[in-house]
Amino acid sequence: VVTLDSDTAGSQMFVNQAGVEQVAQVLVDSVYDMAGGEGEFAVLSASSTATNQNAWIAAMEEIAEDEEYAQLERVPIAYGDDEPQKATDQTQALLDNYPDLKVICAPTTVGIMAAAKLVQDKPDCKVKITGLGLPSEMLEYTGADDAHSCPYFYLWDMQLLGKLSAYATIALINGDITGAEGDSFTVEGLGDFTVTKADDGGTEIVQGLPLQFNQDNIEEMAKLY
Repeated sequence: VVTLDSDTAGSQMFVNQAGVEQVAQVLVDSVYDMAGGEGEFAVLSASSTATNQNAWIAAMEEIAEDEEYAQLERVPIAYGDDEPQKATDQTQALLDNYPDLKVICAPTTVGIMAAAKLVQDKPDCKVKITGLGLPSEMLEYTGADDAHSCPYFYLWDMQLLGKLSAYATIALINGDITGAEGDSFTVEGLGDFTVTKADDGGTEIVQGLPLQFNQDNIEEMAKLY
């Protein structure tokens, strides 16, 4: 049994679309970039009990302790509960309560779209939006100029996830790997991958860094997902 995207009990191996640290690193770096290296930023999460959100945010906070990010200041976390209206209301509350806010990072597809739309509908608002989103939902909000609220954002490469999962399954069936920690196999055109220990005590293959969506690739990617 090989799982992908989300793990389940009893699997020999989980193909993880993006490791916690990899997601957190690109999010912190995007905040740093859009904030010009200093100032206030906010995190607009899904719910306070969402395990993936909490893991990413905790990793972001750990990374942000590095001296490189010392001039960034995170305001209290906002929770939109993955409801469009609530996420919109929470975005407005962040704008009202923190007039010096520079960036809102929403590691949730509902939150990033709600925040991007609200900010873009305010021509005088200079806050930038980033996080995790779907290209098809973020197409009209993504661009490098001031007319767009989101310069770029991230999500895992779903095509790569499918390819990696297929090769991992074939390697398991052929007996090239067993799913044990330290096993490795090769994916054509992608290189070597190693099975590592997962946080839940099982094993996983981490696909790698999330895919960045920006003005150069979003139109093409929006056709896919």
